[in-house]
Amino acid sequence: MRTPELLVPASSLEVLRTACLFGADAVYIGGQVYSLRAKSKNFSLEEMKEGIAFAHAHGVRVYVTANIFAHNGDLPGLREYFMQLGQIRPDALLISDPGVFSIARSLLPDMEIHISTQANNTNSETYRFWYRLGAKRVVAARELSLAELKQIRADIPEDMEIEAFVHGAMCISYSGRCLLSNYFTGRDANRGACTHPCRWKYAVMEETRPGQYLPVYENERGTYIFNSKDLCMIEHIPEMIDAGIDSFKIEGRMKTALYVAVTARTYRQAIDDYLKDSALYKSRIPYYLDQISRCTYREFTTGFFFGRADENSQIYDSNTYEKGYTFLGIIQGRNAAGMAGLTQKNKFSVGETIEVMKPDGRDIPALVRGMWDEDGNPMESCPHPQQRFFVDLGLELEDEDLLRRAENRDKEPRQD
Repeated sequence: MRTPELLVPASSLEVLRTACLFGADAVYIGGQVYSLRAKSKNFSLEEMKEGIAFAHAHGVRVYVTANIFAHNGDLPGLREYFMQLGQIRPDALLISDPGVFSIARSLLPDMEIHISTQANNTNSETYRFWYRLGAKRVVAARELSLAELKQIRADIPEDMEIEAFVHGAMCISYSGRCLLSNYFTGRDANRGACTHPCRWKYAVMEETRPGQYLPVYENERGTYIFNSKDLCMIEHIPEMIDAGIDSFKIEGRMKTALYVAVTARTYRQAIDDYLKDSALYKSRIPYYLDQISRCTYREFTTGFFFGRADENSQIYDSNTYEKGYTFLGIIQGRNAAGMAGLTQKNKFSVGETIEVMKPDGRDIPALVRGMWDEDGNPMESCPHPQQRFFVDLGLELEDEDLLRRAENRDKEPRQD
């Protein structure tokens, strides 16, 4: 039995630290150039260096994405960027474009390279092609079923790794190769600037009636015809391991630390429980589903893993997330009085009951007894975004504890 890697996204140093402490075996990050999430915060070279050092100190690997489809104008800067990455020494590069792969292979011959899902990796010959060129790992196209992945595993070298998405947003386009954003707004999804038009609300216009927009009705609110549910495979750890997947990848390089903490910790628990005792894992599935719903999500689907996706994989009446909890901040440092400090992510007030989320699996309710600004002045609430302040919750807090507030717990997570 293969022991799968849990691979978690990180948009910033703060989120990287959260991923490392809440259960990730590896994290994937983007630089400020050549990544398909150009609108996320991303890492400067100095931040990459600091993040890699932190991750390695905690036994976590770091993979850097350089998965754009490059134009000629991108190539000179790309060469310089790879030389800089060679000094920082991430554990692997994630690449889509064959030309970019060739540059990385020639400049960094000892660097591990993984092939992105953007490269449309749908058959064993493609995997073997990349293996012969020196790739260590291929990320499976999202359109593959578990049966297909199991066949690919049997057809490729034993030391070649398969990575597959197991949780997060699904793209309407084939393995993310989308032209809508470029067509509508001039921002190229394949070069990192997607505007997510798959989440927009659409109408139909008949060719001979220009300017006459006909609504596409699912109900009185209209319909979102490209709006996929989110992937969630927390109930199917055994099948994914049986298929021979080496790395379980969570989507979300534009998500908050709360999302990363919840998904990393829950999948970590589920994987470890299954490897320890399959009966224990099965008995705890309702717990995992409850936990995984404690961050933003768009209902759940199993995607293509058990056959072709159909109309039940889409959400037609809304493009909004379900939201069970609000992210309040992460504990970092103390003041002279010993009160724990944090930077405000969302407003909360003295007298509220919130929750302390700990990496070890505990969720501890806590009453906000007091707040103080950086000058020691008492506050009733923290109204200003990114405000640094200190709190008394009546319990011992540790750096990297995450604070959150329950918003609407009467909804149960849906699984399709």
